[in-house]
Amino acid sequence: MSTAPAPKVNLLDELQTALAHGTVAHRVETLRRVTDLFLHAADQYSDEQIDLFDDVFHCLMRHIETSAKVMLSNRLAPVAKAPPQTVQTLAFDDLIEIAAPMLTQSERLTDDMLIANAQSKSQAHLLAISSRRRLSGAVTDVLIERGNDEVLQRTAGNPGASFSESGYRGLLAHAERDEVIAVCLGSRPSIPRHHFLKLVEKASASVRARLAEAHPDRVADISAAVTVATQQAAAAPEAAGAATEIAHGLVQLLYDDGRLDEREIAKFAAAGKFDETNAAIACLARVPVSLAEAMMVEQHIEGILILAKVSELSWPTVQLIIALRARTAGTPLTDLDETRQTYERLRLSTAQQVLRFHKMQQSTASKPRS
Repeated sequence: MSTAPAPKVNLLDELQTALAHGTVAHRVETLRRVTDLFLHAADQYSDEQIDLFDDVFHCLMRHIETSAKVMLSNRLAPVAKAPPQTVQTLAFDDLIEIAAPMLTQSERLTDDMLIANAQSKSQAHLLAISSRRRLSGAVTDVLIERGNDEVLQRTAGNPGASFSESGYRGLLAHAERDEVIAVCLGSRPSIPRHHFLKLVEKASASVRARLAEAHPDRVADISAAVTVATQQAAAAPEAAGAATEIAHGLVQLLYDDGRLDEREIAKFAAAGKFDETNAAIACLARVPVSLAEAMMVEQHIEGILILAKVSELSWPTVQLIIALRARTAGTPLTDLDETRQTYERLRLSTAQQVLRFHKMQQSTASKPRS
């Protein structure tokens, strides 16, 4: 089995001479030769040999000018087995020309390194990170927290980025004032349904039009979501993603078998399962899932109280649903004592009448205009 050749001893001797007596030009030429040697068989070197290159690069970087560091960063950034300490040093350089290639491309940078960089460096560094091929939810959380508009736009539009619940909520808040972020976020095929509904509810007409233009294959889905926002009704069932449809199907099976009750709803809500909770409430309240969903994510909490009262749920279960809504829709928790008093004063007959109005409104909105 062949192994990669070790760095040549005479090159190391030359390095020592260059550092001790050489000119800047000589040091740069030595750096070029060391880089060439490394790249010639980078994927074959052992960890010990890569550590040796790491030491050599570190010695040279202390004695070369900016343009040479930029050259080194550009050449090493795409290399999967680039010397790790060299990569980290270049990525954390204050000069973005040096750091950007590493921050954008290097697979040697771990999430912890990217997070530390994003927490301490400039907006230009954050912008470079936001362009990476893959971004975890932990990294995008920091980008969303610290980033300026350009960083947020690039992050929201990165197809390889993942987002946590708090990340989605942060982007939704920025999307209310930034149409570019709104379009980027709404165009993501993986955006959870409740966040998509919230986005369209707050979006301007121009954003809705741009979403439809950007995704002609989803025009029907977007139109249905617009109906949710403008009519306080729900999007068509076909707008739901596969995961949502599976959740709805499982809940329907429980209902058909007579096993769906308040205890199941409380378990769904406590576990943070929005789709299951929503579908279960829809079953008990005997309304379409789409209508229950719209009432769950609307700005005011009255919709949840109406559905819960019609479903004859106790206050502890209602409280779990309110907490779930706060987590998933990004809305603040209301005064629970006041909300409890409102719920207890709400009559079943009143809740049923209001719900009939919502159902009539949805039915009217869904009819095609002549």
